Amino acid sequence: MSDLQSQFEQAAVAVKSLSEKPSDDALLELYALYKQGSSGDVSGDKPGFFDFVGAAKYDAWAKLEGMTEDTAKADYIKFVQDLGAEF
Repeated sequence: MSDLQSQFEQAAVAVKSLSEKPSDDALLELYALYKQGSSGDVSGDKPGFFDFVGAAKYDAWAKLEGMTEDTAKADYIKFVQDLGAEF
């Protein structure tokens, strides 16, 4: 396992124990970076109109299309650290 992958996994665990819940915008960014870093470009159909949360998540992830998984992992790690998580 690469060092980047290890840090990415540690950040994913650490973000769950933040002292304060991040804003909705920060949560969407975390979600999108995590999905891009772990799965690559967005896939599947966009959730329906009445699934507001699902549609917002899909849109946030779709905005990162073309970003490499390694770049997304590095950005995710930095963002989690910026939110105050220690790992």
